[in-house]
Amino acid sequence: MTDSPADATPYEVLGVPASADDDELRRAYRRAARESHPDLGGDARRFRQVQIAWERIGTPAARRAYDAGSRGSVPGASGGSAASGSSVWRDGAGRDAFAPPAARRDSRPRARSHGHPGGRSREVFLQAEREWVGLGDPIEDPYDPALIRSAPRHIRRLLAEALAEEATASIVAEMGIGVTVWHDLDAGSEGKLDHAVLTPSGLWAVESIDWGAPVRIEHGEIVGETLAPGERPVKELVRASRAVQKQTRVRFTGRLLVVPDSAVDEDVQLVGSARKPTALVVRRSALGQVLNGVWSPEGSVDVFEVRDRLQQTVRFV
Repeated sequence: MTDSPADATPYEVLGVPASADDDELRRAYRRAARESHPDLGGDARRFRQVQIAWERIGTPAARRAYDAGSRGSVPGASGGSAASGSSVWRDGAGRDAFAPPAARRDSRPRARSHGHPGGRSREVFLQAEREWVGLGDPIEDPYDPALIRSAPRHIRRLLAEALAEEATASIVAEMGIGVTVWHDLDAGSEGKLDHAVLTPSGLWAVESIDWGAPVRIEHGEIVGETLAPGERPVKELVRASRAVQKQTRVRFTGRLLVVPDSAVDEDVQLVGSARKPTALVVRRSALGQVLNGVWSPEGSVDVFEVRDRLQQTVRFV
């Protein structure tokens, strides 16, 4: 469990509804701890999740704080409260995801950026949240932590995807003026491509995803217990990138799926053959290295020509 809205809530980890009384909650914790204890044949990662869940809601005071959305109920968080509309979630740089941008302390040129990172995903999240709450019912603060925590997981994941896209945008922005990035590119019937990032090492089709749980690669695709039925992230990225290529007539050097560091065990994993991978699954903290050419194909691209062509042909959602 991290600070991502896509993560399972403590109630989901323990397998009880949020309305469970204290005795029911205690019984659920004991059962989950017994079933997951490594000494009894359980899974150590699952056991750790159970312990964290209990830390957050195991006492009446902690549970009240968590249900109210208090930052104090989140390990490692500090300051603020739900009453002030603050959020407990962080972006890729560890900042409050909903706080106003902090003033920059340096004058280094940033990457050229076009489009609105996470914009479409936020729109989809807000629409889904309104439908869940009830159309016509007012929502004073759609990002209130207590409200989001009570939402179904598929709605929380929509917000997590927006935050993931914004985290990628933040990392790319710090790569300097030699980099250009386009966000929320229109991919026609395939939906959208989260980012197209142009560096001297190439032009990269990038998707930013957060499933709120670990994932793995099997038979050329990403799988995990929290993926939606029929969800095929690699195939969807390939289709979206091809749609953008057809529209712009600019070929991508490669495709990247950027995931939270906690989702995978390695910085970079190949999907497909080593000689010609279908995509790379990249930990968020390793994204800058990949884009800087550490895992890039040999050769470079004509940055000015590709940038001009994309600027003239790209469409946004």
